[in-house]
Amino acid sequence: MAGANVLEITDENFDAQVLKSDVPFLLDFSAVWCGPCKVLHPIVGKVADEYVGKVRVGTLDIDESPGIASKFGIRGVPTVVVFKGGKESGRHVGVTNKETLLKLLGV
Repeated sequence: MAGANVLEITDENFDAQVLKSDVPFLLDFSAVWCGPCKVLHPIVGKVADEYVGKVRVGTLDIDESPGIASKFGIRGVPTVVVFKGGKESGRHVGVTNKETLLKLLGV
């Protein structure tokens, strides 16, 4: 799903990309088999494209990187988690709209 402004996040690069981000980071936990995830992907992509420099956006496949999904208690997809200063600051489970994502990010 990753576009030019959506990073592919894995168990290996999570700390460097997400926790050490100097701007709010929206992480979309998803899976290739997840229908609702496919609905959310373009919305997440729009946030990434429209807020370049203000926020960072990534997607993590829970099947390919189960360690981070387990660490944050992800039980259903799609789930978006916002990180600020290396800590979780917001979460939404299920499909949502751009406005809700922006509210979670605080932009």
